Amino acid sequence: MNKRIMAVVITLSLIAACWQFVAAANAAPTFNRADYFITVLTGPTSGIYFPIGGGFFQVANAIGYDASATATGASVANINALLQRNGEIAISMVDSAVQAVEATHAFYGQPPAADLRSVMGLWPNVVQIVTTSGSGIRTFEDMRGRRIGVGPPGSGVELNARMMFAAHGMTYDDATVDFLSYGESIDQMRNGLVDAAFVTSGLGNETIMELGIDHTIVFVTVDGEPRRRLIEEYPFYIEFVIPADVYNTAESTETVGLMNIMLTHADVPAHVIYDLMENFLSEEGLTTIHATHAQALQHIRLENGLRGITGISVPMHEGAIQFFRNRGMME
Repeated sequence: MNKRIMAVVITLSLIAACWQFVAAANAAPTFNRADYFITVLTGPTSGIYFPIGGGFFQVANAIGYDASATATGASVANINALLQRNGEIAISMVDSAVQAVEATHAFYGQPPAADLRSVMGLWPNVVQIVTTSGSGIRTFEDMRGRRIGVGPPGSGVELNARMMFAAHGMTYDDATVDFLSYGESIDQMRNGLVDAAFVTSGLGNETIMELGIDHTIVFVTVDGEPRRRLIEEYPFYIEFVIPADVYNTAESTETVGLMNIMLTHADVPAHVIYDLMENFLSEEGLTTIHATHAQALQHIRLENGLRGITGISVPMHEGAIQFFRNRGMME
C-alpha cells in the first residue's frame, strides 16, 4: 500500500473513530460483526466515489465491522479487486459490471465474472461531453478531426466514449483521442491542447464547474437516432437532460445517463450483506452517507435501491434479495 493510500485509509479511520453512530433502530445481529473484514473500494481521491464510499465505510466501521476504505481507479479496478477477493464492497458504473459478467470491452478475454453480485442502486452518472464556446463544437459530428479527452484506457469513462463514437457511426480514428482523466483533459482544455472531454459523473462535477470560472461551457448533445441505437444495444443507458442551471449554460442539453451501483462478490455471506444494507439504509446510516456528497443526498435511499440492478446480467446477491423482499420491493 503506497503512502498516499495509507494516508487516505488512516484519515477515514480517524473520521469514523470520531463519529457517533446510533444503531438502536436495528436489532443487534446474531453474529459477531468484528469477525468480518469489510474493505470498501471507492475511486480516485479527486472523484465522487471516494467520499461516498467513505460514508459506507463509516457506517460499517461504526457498527462494529473490521472495516477500511481504499482509494482506487474506480469501476474496472474495483470489479477486478472484488474478483481477486481484495475487497467486499465496491462502487461501479452498471455498464462496467455488465461487461465483466459478459466478458466484453475492458473485460474481453477474461473469464465471465460469475462471482460478481449486485447489491443496490446508488446514483445516476451522466455522460457529459464538455467543451467551450470557443471550440466551435456543438454536435458529436463536430468532434471529427479534433483532439478529444476520452478517459484512461479501459476506464468507465473511456468505455462510454467508445460506445458513443460507435453509436454515431464513428471510431477513434475519426478524431485525435487523448487517454486522459477528465481532470487532466479539462486542464489541457484550458491550455488549448484539448477541444472536448468526456466526463461521466454525477451532475455538478467540480472540474466542470472550475472550467466555467474562466470559460463559457458548452455540452455536446447526444440525442436522436444515435441515442436510440445506443440504448437499444446497451439497455443500461437511459435518456437524460443536463439542466441549464446546473452549470449556468445557455440551454439544457440532451444526453444519456447510467446508474452507479454497489457490488460485492459471492463469498460475502448473505447475513452480512443483509445487515450492511439494513444499516446503510437506516435513518442514521443515511444521515452519514448523505453528508458525503450532494448526489448521495439526492439519490441514495431505500426507494431507489433497485434502480439499475434489475433486468441486467449481474445477479443480485442473496442478502440483497432477502432485504428487498422483506420490504415488499421484490417478490
